[in-house]
Amino acid sequence: MHPPRPLTLADLPGLLAVQRACYGAGFVEGADVFARRLASPAQCSLVLEDGGLVCAYLAAYDSVLGKVTPLHGDFETAPQPDTLYLHDMAVLPQLAGRGLARALLDPLWHQATARGLRQSALVSVQGSRGYWERQGYVAQPLQDAAQRQRLAGYGADALYMVRRLTPP
Repeated sequence: MHPPRPLTLADLPGLLAVQRACYGAGFVEGADVFARRLASPAQCSLVLEDGGLVCAYLAAYDSVLGKVTPLHGDFETAPQPDTLYLHDMAVLPQLAGRGLARALLDPLWHQATARGLRQSALVSVQGSRGYWERQGYVAQPLQDAAQRQRLAGYGADALYMVRRLTPP
């Protein structure tokens, strides 16, 4: 297994294969969506590969606290980002439990802290709340009605969660 590296357009076929292996049809986001996200100057997404095949990825970008990226939506740049937003992380099911998710999370948290970001946020879906709580994330209500509507687009069990980032 190679160390994580930045996600590129060449990785999109592999990323889509990982998505299909991990998510229900409603959560699979297309190559066009990811291509637009990769074009965002705020994105900091990573990929892990083994033998030239994508086996895990983390789509993320610098955002602001309390803002939810809509499902199938673009990464919107913020003039003064304060939050590392984790939009999507997936690991091939047959490789679960091998620490690949942490191999993606740890460098992004470290890099975000170095950029001065104070927290990380995400939307927990498909029963992943317990996993994210073990990573230090806590469910947080959204105050803004538009952001609550974006959250609702992920389904009834979706939760907005936040984790403080601590400088090294």
